[in-house]
Amino acid sequence: MKGVLLSGGTGSRLRPITHTGPKQLVPVANKPVIEYAIEDLEAAGITEIGVVLGHKGREEIQELLGDGSKYGVDITYIVQGNPVGLAHAVGCAREFVDDSDFVVYLGDNMLRHGVSDLLESFKTGDYGAGIALQEVSNPEAFGVADVDEQGTVTRLVEKPDDPPSNLALIGMYVFSPTVFDVIDRLEPSWRGELEITDAIQLLLDDGHAIDSHVVTGWWKDTGKPEDILEANRLVLGDKDLKMIGVIEEGAETDGRIELAESAVIEDGAVVRGPVSIAENTTIKSGTYVGPYTSIGANSTLEGIHIENSVVIGGSEITANGRIVDSLLGRNANVESADELLPEGRRLVVGENSQLKL
Repeated sequence: MKGVLLSGGTGSRLRPITHTGPKQLVPVANKPVIEYAIEDLEAAGITEIGVVLGHKGREEIQELLGDGSKYGVDITYIVQGNPVGLAHAVGCAREFVDDSDFVVYLGDNMLRHGVSDLLESFKTGDYGAGIALQEVSNPEAFGVADVDEQGTVTRLVEKPDDPPSNLALIGMYVFSPTVFDVIDRLEPSWRGELEITDAIQLLLDDGHAIDSHVVTGWWKDTGKPEDILEANRLVLGDKDLKMIGVIEEGAETDGRIELAESAVIEDGAVVRGPVSIAENTTIKSGTYVGPYTSIGANSTLEGIHIENSVVIGGSEITANGRIVDSLLGRNANVESADELLPEGRRLVVGENSQLKL
C-alpha cells in the first residue's frame, strides 16, 4: 500500500502566519505538522509516499522533507498547482499510485493514534474506500457519515441541516484505485471544487462497499491559530520530553521539560512544564515560561511571562508583562512600550513582525 500526503492549500485560516510559508510547516511542540503525518504513515508500514504540492510553499516543503530517507521512507513529489478540491488533489496521484490501494492523509491534520487501525480495518473486506470518522458535537459543520451496525457506510451528507449521525469525516481515507475512475466523472461543487465526499458517495452509488473506522483518540485539524495551540497542548501532554540542555544554578524548573542540548535556562528564570524549548534558545533571568508552551530555535526570552503559546522561532521577546494563548511567527520580536494589561495579551503575530506592547 502507498501513501498520498496532501500538502497544497493556501492556509487562509492561519493568516498572517501563512503569508510567508505553508501551513504544513507550522510547528507543534517544535516539530512541523507535516512531519507527524510522515511518521504516522511510516509507523503504519507505508514507506512509498507521494506528497501532493500546490504553488504555495512548494520549495520549503521539499527542502524539509528531501527524499524522505531521514524518516525511513521514499518520497515522490506530485505537483497539483491551483488547489481545486481534495478529489482533484487525489486524482493528481494516479500515476504514482498505479494499481495499488493507498491511504490519503491531509498534511495539516494530526491523529493521536495514527492511521494503522484505519488501514487494518480496510484490509478486512473488499472495499472501494475506507474513511476515518470521529464523534463530534456539531456534525452540521462537517461531512457526516451514516453507517450500519457493521460499520459499513450507507450514505454521506456534506454539512447537513439535519445530520443522520454525529460521525464526522476527519480527513483520513483509504482508497482502491477504482476511485480514479470516479474522480474522472465528478462535477465541481458549488465551491467550484471536486469534493472528496462526492467521490466517496459516487463509489457508494456504483455499488462499492465503504468501510469506516471511528477514531477514539484526539484528532486535530490545525487550520486555525487556536487549533495549533490546542494541538501543541495535546502533544506536549503526551510526549516523552527530554531535558538535555543547560539549567543554571538558581533557575527554577518544574514538570516535564524538553530542553535541546544547546538551549539554556538561566539563573533567575522559571520554567514549568510541559514545555518544549528548541536549540540555541535562551530563557533569561526574570522570565516565566508556563505550561503548554513551545519556544522555537534561536530565540531569546527576557522578563516576559508566557504560557499556553507557540513561538515559531528566531524571536526576541522582552516585553514586560504577560503573553497567553498566542502564536508568534518566525523572527517576530516583541518588546515593551507600556505595561501589559494584568490579564495578559493574546496575539497572533506574522513572520518578521516587530511589536511594542
